[in-house]
Amino acid sequence: MEDIKALLALEDGRIFECKSFTGPGETSGEVVFNTSMTGYQEVLTDPSYRGQMVTMTYPLVGNYGVNPEDVESNRIQVAGFLVKEYQDFPSNFRSTSTLADYLKKSAVLGVHDFDTRALTRHIRKAGAMRAYISTEDLDPESLVKKARAIPSMEGRDLVKSVTTGSFYFWRKGKPIPCDTIQLNPDIWQNKKNKFSVATFDFGIKYNILRCLENAGCEVLVMPATTSADTVKAMEPDGIFLSNGPGDPEPVTYAVETIKELIGFRPMFGICLGNQLLGLALGGKTFKLKFGHRGANQPVKNMLTGRVEITSQNHGFAVDTKSMEDSDIQITHINLNDNTFEGFRHRKYPLFAVQYHPEASPGPHDAGYLFNNFTEMMQKNRRIDHRINQDKNRQDAETF
Repeated sequence: MEDIKALLALEDGRIFECKSFTGPGETSGEVVFNTSMTGYQEVLTDPSYRGQMVTMTYPLVGNYGVNPEDVESNRIQVAGFLVKEYQDFPSNFRSTSTLADYLKKSAVLGVHDFDTRALTRHIRKAGAMRAYISTEDLDPESLVKKARAIPSMEGRDLVKSVTTGSFYFWRKGKPIPCDTIQLNPDIWQNKKNKFSVATFDFGIKYNILRCLENAGCEVLVMPATTSADTVKAMEPDGIFLSNGPGDPEPVTYAVETIKELIGFRPMFGICLGNQLLGLALGGKTFKLKFGHRGANQPVKNMLTGRVEITSQNHGFAVDTKSMEDSDIQITHINLNDNTFEGFRHRKYPLFAVQYHPEASPGPHDAGYLFNNFTEMMQKNRRIDHRINQDKNRQDAETF
């Protein structure tokens, strides 16, 4: 298919002439940029991008095609895909389709042949903003007006649009429906050999589930609205809080549930999970000017002094000052802007990071965090075992 003339309009009036490589159409959303050199299929299918149009700063995209193995969810999540130059003839032994065909099957607009450097610099200076793209309406004033009518990212609960509608297990790299009606301790099939992890799906990436399974966990994925009583009834070894899209503050139901679960079992949060856990502990969040998106974000581990290169995708962050509590230890900071990147609690068995240690295709500097989670669950098991022994001994003596 030949390229079709298109127009990209930002809410502040900036206009970019471009071309669609996926046919005619229109789309809208918050326009952001990602600095990764590879991994565009993982970007496209990351639920954290719901409601956003992604600009890739690496100039050539599509050269290795797409395949069914590199997805991070069951669908393309981005509202639009913006690149400098699209390559329609992929060369890779794993490729099963072109990027253009992949986008067209999901009715997602892809545009190229414009200055993505200029767009990126504009966003860095002015901030991430709403935008509209069309091959049908090429009137700049009309598109700018449409862009300004798009709902703001702040104050919107996007979690409900990406979370699972039902419980499922993740086994051998695949989702397996949970057909058990009674959610109790008997739901776990490998309690002796694996750590049972109740996983909140706020927009979870498949590679997080792969990493949890590889670390020795039996993973049950739950809807974001699952209650604390439901989780407690299953008596898992640990609780995981996933990544997800948008503003954490409107996701009040999750914050309240997390509050009830703090101290019940070891807890690990990633990205949005970090923000929700921060809110549950009394912290505050705010919107970053243009966010952190890419596979090359430097983060300092305050516990070891090491610098980790991390993969990130978030437009909101936890306010560092709001987490100044004697029981909270800040463990990671972003070296680009010194923002909050992780913490642990001195009293309760919980920790969280803002970045993605499960990064796919990489980097893998922070993969150790999944082992830290299993070690925390193992320690908690030993404590529970001692408590039960003491209780049994006291009961026997009383009898």
